[in-house]
Parts: sequence; structure tokens; C-alpha cells
Amino acid sequence: LMIRRPPRSTPKPSSAASDVYKRQTGPCGLSFLRSLHQAQSKGENIPEVVAFEKQESWGGLWNYTWRTGSDQYGDPIHNSMYRYLWSNGPKECLEFADYSFDEHFKKPIPSFPPRAVLQDYILGRAENSDVKKYVKFNTTVTSVADNGNGFDITYRNKKDDQTKTESFDKLVVATGHFSVPYIPEYEGMNSFPGRIMHSHDFRDAEEFRDKNVVVLGSSYSAEDVALQCHKYGAKTVTIGYRNNPMGFNWPEGMKEVHYMDKIDGNKAVFKDGTVQEMDALILCTGYLHHFPFLPEDLKLKTHNRLYPPNLYKGVVWQNNQNLFYLGMQDQFHTFNMFDAQAWYVRDIIMDKITLPSADELAKDIDNWVKKEEALEDAYQMIDFQTDYCVDLCSAVDYPKIDFELIRKHFYDWEHHKEENILTYRDKSFSSPVTGTTGPSHHTTWLDAMDDSMATYLDTK
Repeated sequence: LMIRRPPRSTPKPSSAASDVYKRQTGPCGLSFLRSLHQAQSKGENIPEVVAFEKQESWGGLWNYTWRTGSDQYGDPIHNSMYRYLWSNGPKECLEFADYSFDEHFKKPIPSFPPRAVLQDYILGRAENSDVKKYVKFNTTVTSVADNGNGFDITYRNKKDDQTKTESFDKLVVATGHFSVPYIPEYEGMNSFPGRIMHSHDFRDAEEFRDKNVVVLGSSYSAEDVALQCHKYGAKTVTIGYRNNPMGFNWPEGMKEVHYMDKIDGNKAVFKDGTVQEMDALILCTGYLHHFPFLPEDLKLKTHNRLYPPNLYKGVVWQNNQNLFYLGMQDQFHTFNMFDAQAWYVRDIIMDKITLPSADELAKDIDNWVKKEEALEDAYQMIDFQTDYCVDLCSAVDYPKIDFELIRKHFYDWEHHKEENILTYRDKSFSSPVTGTTGPSHHTTWLDAMDDSMATYLDTK
């Protein structure tokens, strides 16, 4: 997103001292546009905003496409979504404070929706906000230059292949960090006769029916891709972890082993001595924080962590406070955390929040980073990120939401996964916005092969 000065002949309202460029309209970008909509609806003068979206539609990663590799214009595919993906966390934990699931669907719905349902919810609020007028679709930002007073942004319209450069005061980077895969190399890959892919290109678990599948990784992607392959009929699923196993009670046909050492023909050889026949290898090896359009001095460089360095309150670039990043953390909290960040950035841009001195700013970052580095388990991580969300919300006018209930829900969710990794999505949770408890779904997750919105919402 970009905030831009209007033409010099146009007086600028005193409460809208900047114009903003925003890059991408996934959940983070849409949160920022929503924050402006809320301020405007209260009678406040908002800055001029331009959002550049490289896809044909908004929604970010929640847009499913059959495509992998490149789009029709030669740009890398942004999406990592696959068919039959269901939320792996309670929908109540990501609910928007100002737009409940009950409001959108006009009835209570179960707690673990499939992708299309969540996409409909996200886009429903966006449509309700009247913010599409700010978005340039099919537009790729190619470079950003700091001009001393803001930024010169060069962008390309992918349809007509025309390039332009414009100047803006502020830059909000909301591109996400789950679209550029990290792909390691293992001995024997070149001669392996089967399928090798990163989870970014995973589209349909049906492809692996009756196959011996090896999944490398130990985080959410590895967990869910492995379960998808099991659910849709893979012969065996072997999960190779590098450092720590996920440690769930895997069903028959699934196992977790330590670190793939090499590939020998059609066999995966692991460091714990396991040798597994393999038809397909799926790399759930994570993603890169990748900002090729930014110069080095503006580029966030971090691995996936709960508090990336050099970001005050997780959003303000320490060395250039006209630059903001949204959603760059590893995540328990998602949509409502993105909202909290967006509201906070909006209020800085609109001069409602004054940033501290450079020393105080550095001390605050260091304090949060040290807290993060001391975390020992998932429950402490949940506490850390919940406290972070509460801290942001205490400074802005984000509508009331019960973060303490969300904290408890995350605890229960972790317990449910530990009890049975196949049934945790069949549980119900209560809304931190309306108090409504999600009804049980008419079909258990393991038996629900149809993930369409119509089937999901067809309560019986």
C-alpha cells in the first residue's frame, strides 16, 4: 500500500498528512484498507491510498488456483492453497472484531471451515468496506527507491505491460511471507524416478492415492499435507523432521522419522536408519521472506519467528519510519492480529500515535525479541503473541474482542491435537465477538471429502 501526496494545487487536510502505497491485498492488506474505512466512517479525513495487487483478484493466499510455477504473464504464482484445505485452527481465534462470522453467514457455522468458506468471509468484509476503488489489480511493483521524503515506486501493469513511476510518502508492505518456497537439495534428487515438489505447488492429495509419500518438515504445512495425503488414500506417509518431531499420535500408515540423509534410487534414507520406499517427495521446508522490489537498506531479513528484528511493535521499520510491514511474524493469531497491526500503522500515519525516540524504540524492540528468544513451548508462544495483540489494541480504537478467550481456545486446540490429530477439527469453540458456539459439523473432518461451501453450510 502506498500513501501519496495529492497534486500540489489541492489543499491537504491537516489530519491526513500523508498518502500511502500498500503492496498486496491479501488479509493483511485488506485489514489496512478496512482500518481506513473505519476511520472515514467516523468522519475522519483519511490519507489517499493506492494498493497494488499482482493477482487478478484480492484475497492473497486464500485464492485457489490450479496454476503452479508462473501465471499467464510470467510472474511467479503467489498462491500456496490446495483443494480440500480446511482451517487448521478454530475460526473463532481469527474472527474479525468488527465483522463476525454470524453477521456474514447469518447463522452459526462450525469451528473449522474449508478454504472457500474462509475466503468468502474475508472477501465479504472487504466488499462491505467499499475499498476496491483503491486497488490496482494485475499490477506488479518492480522497484522502490527512498527519495528522502518518501518513496519512488515503479510498477508494471501486467495486462498492457506498461511501466510507471510515482512518488508516495509512506509504504506498507503486506505481501505476506508464505509464497516464496525454500527448496533444499538432497543427494540423489536428480536420479529419483518419482515426483518431487514443494508444498507451495501441492494442489490435490488425490494425486498421491496408493502412493508411498515422504513429507519433509515439522510445522503446519508438513502436518496438514501429510494428513491430507493419508485422508485421500496414500499407501504410506512418512514425515521426516530435522530438529524436533511434531510428536502426534499418528494413525496407522503414518510415521515420523529423523532427518532424510539422501535418496537412493526410489528409497529415502534417514539418519535414524529408516529406509522408506518412496513414490513422491513433498518438501514442506518453509518459505522465505522475499522482497525483491526493495533496496537492501529497507529489506526485512529474518527467518520465520514470532518477533522479527528491526520492527517496532512488529510493524514499523526501525531505520525508516515511513516504511511499515504487516503480518511478517510466525503466526498463532492471524486475521485479528493483522487488524491490530493495521489499526496501529494507520494511527501512526494519521498522527494519532507518536513514535518514541530512537533509543526508546530500540529498547522496546530488544525487550520483545528477548522475551521471544526465551520461549520454550507452544503455550508460552501463544501467551507471547496474545500479549502482543493486546498491547497493540490498547493503543487504538479496534473494536472489543476477547483475546483472553482466544488464548484459552488456543490452549484447548493444542490439547485436542495432542489427544487425536485426526479429530481436533471436529471440536467446537465459542466466538470472542458474539459468544456463539459453533455447532458440530454434519460430517467429521476425516469423512468430509467434499470441501465446497454449499456442502459445508448445508446444516442437517
